[in-house]
Amino acid sequence: MFEVGRDIFKHGFTGAPGNALGHKRLRFVYGFFVAVFIIFVARTFQLALQGTDRVRQGYGDGAWIVNRADIVDRNGDILAKNVMSGHVTLRPKQVKDADAVAQLIHDIFPYDYSVANVLKMLDSGRNFYYIKKYASDAVRARILTAKLSGLDIEVVQERKYPKRRLFSHVVGFVGNDGHGLEGAERVYDDYLRDNDAPLQLSLDSRIQSVFYEQLSAAMQRYQAKGAMGMLMNSSTGEMIAMVSLPDYDPENLNADSMSRRSFMPMRGVFEMGSIFKVFNTAMAMENGINKEYYVKEPFKIRDKFGRVAATIHDVRSFRPPRPHLSVEEIMLHSCNVGSVQIALDLPDGTQQEFFHRVHLDKPLSLEFGKTETPLLPRKWGPVERATVSFGHGISVTPMHLLLAVNSMTNGGIYIYPTLQKRSFGPLRGERVLADDISSRLRSVMLRIAEETSAKQARIAGIQIGGKTATAEKRINGKIDKFRNLTAFVGIFPVAAPQYTILVVLDEPKGNEETFGLRTAAWNAVPTTGKILNAILPLLFE
Repeated sequence: MFEVGRDIFKHGFTGAPGNALGHKRLRFVYGFFVAVFIIFVARTFQLALQGTDRVRQGYGDGAWIVNRADIVDRNGDILAKNVMSGHVTLRPKQVKDADAVAQLIHDIFPYDYSVANVLKMLDSGRNFYYIKKYASDAVRARILTAKLSGLDIEVVQERKYPKRRLFSHVVGFVGNDGHGLEGAERVYDDYLRDNDAPLQLSLDSRIQSVFYEQLSAAMQRYQAKGAMGMLMNSSTGEMIAMVSLPDYDPENLNADSMSRRSFMPMRGVFEMGSIFKVFNTAMAMENGINKEYYVKEPFKIRDKFGRVAATIHDVRSFRPPRPHLSVEEIMLHSCNVGSVQIALDLPDGTQQEFFHRVHLDKPLSLEFGKTETPLLPRKWGPVERATVSFGHGISVTPMHLLLAVNSMTNGGIYIYPTLQKRSFGPLRGERVLADDISSRLRSVMLRIAEETSAKQARIAGIQIGGKTATAEKRINGKIDKFRNLTAFVGIFPVAAPQYTILVVLDEPKGNEETFGLRTAAWNAVPTTGKILNAILPLLFE
């Protein structure tokens, strides 16, 4: 072979003049490669025919290959599934028995095709027709049994979402190539493509349905712009329900605008209001602040020159039981004036360190996606320290808030959430708060639900703890007093929390039922109460 190569290199494919041996070598190599090429083409053609035949045989045996695993909820209910079907196709140029093909198509689809119409199609000169898309099993069986050339079944797979909008944001959808583009379909794409066993999520369809129903009703009742709800297992981190409204249809993406695909609990950044008083109180307890604050009058914050930089008020309806309140009572009555004084008594840098500890100062890279970045003050002067104490001047995602509050109340352990079903066991996470402080916070949250504006979240037979929030929204950088974000975060059972719940309404409006009021006590709290009333029998069955 080396000699042949040398001859070609020196003399080209014609060989050296008068060199008979060189000519023989070249003819040998040429013939060898031609033979190999013919064998390769023949084998390729054979495999193609066998592959087509295998598809047909696979259909007949009911052995179609599904190339993407199912997604199911924690109880095995199907959330996403590949459905096999087939289109009846006609390739006129491959038809050998035109009369037989025309008659069969007419027999199967008598109202759609006459024999004459099919014959015209066969004479049209076109290469391809879809006779029937998503044909029934019986139709496909008749076509394959007839074995008429040019009349065939095109095997198709479709990703179906039986729950449709109910899980649209969490489960997501796939693209035309079958790869996941959003939600669990995207996050667990490798697993779904490489495995036959279903992917089991931590979500519970029954609980999700309750959230969806009540949040949808709340949006309508209070004419809200949006609504969100999440339920998390306090110790395992399992997400039991996650709903974001408005939503979209994963099987008909063109029916809804692109904006509805944003999962707002992770993509929306909001000032979350008085729920931040949970963190403010935890900081006070950690730093040994144990005194009472005067709260009967607005509090003036002065700059280094003694000038009034800001004046902090409470809502008009706030009536403290006495002029001075303790740290716990300030949280209990959601007192802004008291919260500000606590924040200004904290050592410099305390808030920044605490928010870093509970991951409120950066985007969260979670198992099922990354959140938006929180917006913190650019500087931490007296005014910023004051407003942050009651949840203004700092914006986070609802997911940030849920996880941080959960760490404050579950014994002090920050747990990252999961969409995969887990078994119960010891808390797995990082300690961010002392257990005794966590216990004290739970006691205050129980009193909030028992004694104050969160009463409508109470459920007979179980102790619920919680904290409300009503925040005025910033529109184009300015506070709009007529647009609110309302929220309620709850824990239950209080003595040893197993679940943390968060309900958020975006721009709810007052109505006759709420006497025109639009604070959390009149919308987010009763909505949470309805959800809890329906799901508790399911959670503790």
